[in-house]
Amino acid sequence: MLLASATQRLRDSGSASPRLDAELLLGYVLRTDRAGLLAHPNTALGPGQVRQFEEGVERRTKGEPVAYIRGIKEFYGFAFASDNRALIPRPETEVLVDIALARVSGKLVSSPRPAGSPPLLIADIGTGSGAVALSLALECRRRRYEGHVRLVAADVDEMALSLARENGVAHAVADMVEFALADLVPPSDRPYDIIVANLPYIPSADVPGLPVAASFEPVSALDGGPDGLTVIGRLLDVLPAELAPTGIALLEIGSDQPAALTDLAAGKLPGWPLAIHSDLGGQPRVAELQRPQPPAPS
Repeated sequence: MLLASATQRLRDSGSASPRLDAELLLGYVLRTDRAGLLAHPNTALGPGQVRQFEEGVERRTKGEPVAYIRGIKEFYGFAFASDNRALIPRPETEVLVDIALARVSGKLVSSPRPAGSPPLLIADIGTGSGAVALSLALECRRRRYEGHVRLVAADVDEMALSLARENGVAHAVADMVEFALADLVPPSDRPYDIIVANLPYIPSADVPGLPVAASFEPVSALDGGPDGLTVIGRLLDVLPAELAPTGIALLEIGSDQPAALTDLAAGKLPGWPLAIHSDLGGQPRVAELQRPQPPAPS
């Protein structure tokens, strides 16, 4: 009854996923996941748990994201602390990690690396909660790439960076990831082999019309300027100076931005190969740019 009542309240408040929201909030109170709820549907709640659940539901009816209420968000199979210091990691961003891992593996495994080669230098620009950089670090550790990769997570917002650091410590990968306060690409002793970036790309005029949950998130993490590509364009400007000779940049974009991004890149980086990758929903999501290679000697 408690779950059904909460689901109805959330439906009446306009939630797009009332049953899921209610289950996530109840699971948080009971310290279990949705599978645990289904396996034990008649678990009794104490008065304190009922009160905590009702408070969470009330916050959700006012539009606050479930991730902020729970203080946690799952991303790439990992759980990251989430609060209003940073954007909530989105499922569609996971393809950015997929492609980055594929490029890391390609550089480390597909061709021999000379003895004494330095680790691959990877930057995550606009790291926010650190979900992308830390997922990369955790997966690289699982694949036994430790010592062969060096990650730098950068953000212009100190509050967001503090959340990323906390997540790095919680996942015990702070030794693999450096955290840098920087506007775009942080200074380094050498160019980056891979740059990944999930920068704001929502056009300014569209931000007020986003779902109410987005109003709880930092506007600076959403607002990409008049055309949504202002910050991304600034990153394109510095790629020639920041990418290694065989470097790759992976940029998350809006599903309606491939043509505009292609035109922008053609003007700023003429001759750079560009590919657009889709997310699991089939929507264009990641732009991949490569530094052009010099022609082979004849």
